[in-house]
Amino acid sequence: MTNAHIDDEHRHEDKETVLVSIIIPTLNESKSIEESLRPLQSLRKQGFEIIVVDGGSADGTKSLAAPLVDQLVQGPKGRSRQMNAGSVYAKGQWLLFLHADTQLPSDIQSWKISIDQSQLLWGFFRIRLCGHSIMFRIIEKAVNLRSCLTKVATGDQCIFVRKSVFNSVGLFPEIPLMEDVAISKCLRSLSEPLVYRSKATTSSRRWEENGILNTILLMWSLRLAYFFGVDPQRLHRFYYGG
Repeated sequence: MTNAHIDDEHRHEDKETVLVSIIIPTLNESKSIEESLRPLQSLRKQGFEIIVVDGGSADGTKSLAAPLVDQLVQGPKGRSRQMNAGSVYAKGQWLLFLHADTQLPSDIQSWKISIDQSQLLWGFFRIRLCGHSIMFRIIEKAVNLRSCLTKVATGDQCIFVRKSVFNSVGLFPEIPLMEDVAISKCLRSLSEPLVYRSKATTSSRRWEENGILNTILLMWSLRLAYFFGVDPQRLHRFYYGG
């Protein structure tokens, strides 16, 4: 679908068009990619398209993913660039950007009906961390409250958007970090987000490995620095220790 004004024609499904394209960026995910893709197989029979965009994996990710997706795309390394590359090939009227370590809500079919009937242009899910610590429940509530109040989503919340709108705003900004924040701010100027009631479940591994308090401080430091205009390249080097 090319750039176009948002009008009634975008709210009716073309029978020859996949309604939802799920775009998953990957890089060296061989240990978990099959586990991530298997729950999506039933969706492929229900009008969902699964697209994996690999950023140059050297561990067999692509060969493991190939039988479990509709399209396997080789993209330039970098999450935002990979997701943008996937959008070019997507046939869906809606794009849903899914991290490889995140699982969609179980009632995804109800969500599909909601977006097809909605007048809104984009949205995201509430989030749940997979860990069992009571601290994760507190973090979840804080993230969900913040995202609802600010209308700014994290990538773990599975941003979804009409493809025509995604094209019209120029795709994700090709920055190495904070692309989710940047596009949320752009999209919220066009429409209120649909914050879907059910939760996507994402890995708590990062929190467990680096320490909950340390991770909270790091995340908020990065967001604050980005708010004050620090170059995302610099934030990326700080985050990944490069």
